[in-house]
Amino acid sequence: MERRRIKIGTRNSKLALWQANHVADLLDAGGLQPELVPMETKGDKIQNVTLSKIGSKGVFTEELEMALMRERIDIAVHSAKDLPSVLPEGFSILSFCERESPDDVVVSDREIDMNSPNLVLGTSSTRRIALLKHYYPHIKTIDARGNLQTRIGKLKSGLMGGLVLAYAGVLRMEYDHMIKYWFDVERFTPPVGQGSIAIEVHERLDQEVLKKVKRLTNHRLTESLITVERAFLRRMDGGCSIPVFALAQMEQDGQVELTGGIASLDGKQLIKRTMYGSGEQLGISLAEEILESGGKKVLDDIKSAI
Repeated sequence: MERRRIKIGTRNSKLALWQANHVADLLDAGGLQPELVPMETKGDKIQNVTLSKIGSKGVFTEELEMALMRERIDIAVHSAKDLPSVLPEGFSILSFCERESPDDVVVSDREIDMNSPNLVLGTSSTRRIALLKHYYPHIKTIDARGNLQTRIGKLKSGLMGGLVLAYAGVLRMEYDHMIKYWFDVERFTPPVGQGSIAIEVHERLDQEVLKKVKRLTNHRLTESLITVERAFLRRMDGGCSIPVFALAQMEQDGQVELTGGIASLDGKQLIKRTMYGSGEQLGISLAEEILESGGKKVLDDIKSAI
């Protein structure tokens, strides 16, 4: 019996291809015939400006969504943290693969001292810059756009002392031997979805195929936790140019612990809370508490500044 072919849309960076191949392996093991369709997104093409200046919605997803709508691909594979809080009409997230540790780390080709007043770290993330300014005000930052290999090249050229990166990407690209410092997620809370691979689909996808792909790729615990985080992000109206963060973790009693918040661009204001519960309402409730506790003013100030 001929296996059903599934065309997988992906960005063409090495990390994105690793993620797409991971999904392909899951589908192949389940009796489907995966085929990768790499493509460039707006965020990949524009490397000379920060992400916040390109625009916060769909920077790494628009081209893949267009291919889904035109049925050039069946599914699109993304880093879950790159997905906008609200998807265009007709699109949905089908599944979340099992999450890797969501921590941020510092990688370097030399020993570093996080207390050094001369330390310069590379990052293109407004969240990381804001949290560094808050917790490590002595550290200077420099913009570091590009794929992981490009950023490692900039590091080795001496432009910076270290790079702040997601542990998941560092591990998947086998740079984990370069990790010099781990950030505590309770203080340095990651962005929504960090560490997981998400699969996006269009409503045109055949329902039977959709069910099979979800069964083969979705990790239920990861899905339930990131769904809570994304509800928080939606209510906060946060994009990749806003220093909004949230991490949901499952407690032993079955409750979800959600820590989330927002930081001002200069790091001077940090509003963070932790709440317990379950489902999307937990994310919405935490976001409303953050907004009522001064987060709305911080958010308005950020939007007027970018």
